[in-house]
Amino acid sequence: MTYEFIFRVFTAAILGGVIGFEREYRAKEAGLRTHFLVAMGSALFMIVSQYGFDSVLGESITLDPARVAAQVVSGIGFIGAGTIIFQKHVIKGLTTAAGLWATSAIGLASGSGMYMLAVTSTLLVLICLETIYFILHRIGSRNISVTISTSNRDKIKDILDRLRNDGVEIESYEMKDISSPMATKYSVSMELTVKRNKYQDNIINFMTKFDGVDIESIE
Repeated sequence: MTYEFIFRVFTAAILGGVIGFEREYRAKEAGLRTHFLVAMGSALFMIVSQYGFDSVLGESITLDPARVAAQVVSGIGFIGAGTIIFQKHVIKGLTTAAGLWATSAIGLASGSGMYMLAVTSTLLVLICLETIYFILHRIGSRNISVTISTSNRDKIKDILDRLRNDGVEIESYEMKDISSPMATKYSVSMELTVKRNKYQDNIINFMTKFDGVDIESIE
């Protein structure tokens, strides 16, 4: 029976590692090692929950075989919360957190010996992550943060008007005056929602079309 348990843990670790590799490839907050450990740990908790207390069971002692494993469902929330970042009005890491939650479920399924269910769920997770990523990459939108500076205030209005005309949604912007004895510059930070297939690679070229405008950062 010990070899069966080892195989369950090994299978869970491999399946979690496959999902983690995809997240690592996409440079997400939780990667290969995190998903590997979450799946393996979940499988181990399931095995311990089901079989770890056989030696103390008797006619007067009964245990709930799912009690330890059930804590994985709530416990994984702490790890998932650590991957979610709210930054500049944008939530990042939510998909990775959901992936960790699904990976823990795959580990539990593998730990209970439900191999086909675990493998099928892994494939569905990968299909979701990669297929939907490909679709959104082609037709979806994304949020970017752009900071520019210029000494000509009218240039800022020209850029904002041009962005709106091109269908870019300006979620927010903040302008600061940077005064010096020599001149006054204006620094503008903007939160934009742009079409991936139109602006993901061309936003820099767009900004450089305006003379006297410097790009400080693009995120």
